[in-house]
Amino acid sequence: MMYVKIHESEHSEVVAVCDKSLLGRKISNKNMELNISESFYKGELKEKEEVIKILKEASNANLVGEESISCGIEAEIISEDSVVSVGGIKHAQFYSLE
Repeated sequence: MMYVKIHESEHSEVVAVCDKSLLGRKISNKNMELNISESFYKGELKEKEEVIKILKEASNANLVGEESISCGIEAEIISEDSVVSVGGIKHAQFYSLE
C-alpha cells in the first residue's frame, strides 16, 4: 500500500506517492536529506493498480520508496536511470514539459 496525495495549484498538480512504511521518516546521506512528511505525502492509501493509473495521468510526480518507484516505472513516467538513493531509500521526480 502507498499513500497518494494530489497537490493542486492554479496551473498544475503534483502527485506525491510514498510507501506506507516510510511516512514520517527523515532520511539523509552526505549530500541529501529527504523528509517524508505527512503534510506532503499523507493522502489516501492506494493499491498498486490504482497508483499506476493515477501516475499515467500525472503531469508531475514525486515518488519515494521501492513500491512507489516500481509503480512509476510500470506507469512509464520514470526510468531506473532517474532514480536516486537517499540513505538507501529510492526517490524520483517526474516533470512533464507539455
